[in-house]
Amino acid sequence: MVNPFDDDSARFVVLVNDEGQHSLWPAHLDQPGGWHADGPERSRQECLDAIEKSWIDMRPASLVRAMEADVR
Repeated sequence: MVNPFDDDSARFVVLVNDEGQHSLWPAHLDQPGGWHADGPERSRQECLDAIEKSWIDMRPASLVRAMEADVR
């Protein structure tokens, strides 16, 4: 049995949560609470490429806000 997250022949979506964190997610599985799809279904590699391109700051959004508040 192939892990659904490792199946190169499956369709996937990129999920994003309120903290701006991204996740690869098999399209046939229900999306977990607090996450929304960011774009259409794509191949696994296309989703991984999209995540690499758009999620350039791994810090949660709340941490970024707190750090910016400390600077001011």
